[in-house]
Amino acid sequence: MSDPSAPRPEAGRPENAAPQELVRLLQNFTLEANHYVDAAGGRNDMHRTDLNALAVIMRHSAAGQVVTPGVLRTELRLSSPATTALIDRLHASGHVVRERLGTDRRQVQLHMTPKAYRDGSAMFMPLALRMGKAMAAYSAEELDLVTRFMTDMVEATLAARQEATNPEPN
Repeated sequence: MSDPSAPRPEAGRPENAAPQELVRLLQNFTLEANHYVDAAGGRNDMHRTDLNALAVIMRHSAAGQVVTPGVLRTELRLSSPATTALIDRLHASGHVVRERLGTDRRQVQLHMTPKAYRDGSAMFMPLALRMGKAMAAYSAEELDLVTRFMTDMVEATLAARQEATNPEPN
């Protein structure tokens, strides 16, 4: 006998197809998160690309990885001139410092400043507080399930992006 609480495919829908309402909710979440980033960044005279760059620097730094202009260029899919302009903006606003690496001193590493952490906290704390309040209504088990689900959705999105970027020849 099957477990009645086990997820079942919807009638008339292939087993591996995503439920459309859930996909729409994920799309709406992404859109609203983007709107929040635009609003919070705009109030602080920062472009979305600036905030994305700081997120890249923060993620790599937390993992103990060196962040160079090349890393930003690759991750944000920018041209070299656009990357230079981005770093110049972040440096001028006091959010990033450049540090020369190695003995030849040609390699530049990027670091976020304490100001970047303060400004980022001020911009995103209202969102974090509201999300925390919303999450408080869920049990630890439910949050574990949602965490697993969101991790899987991120991995699926990364895989789809790679397929879109590098389609296999027919």
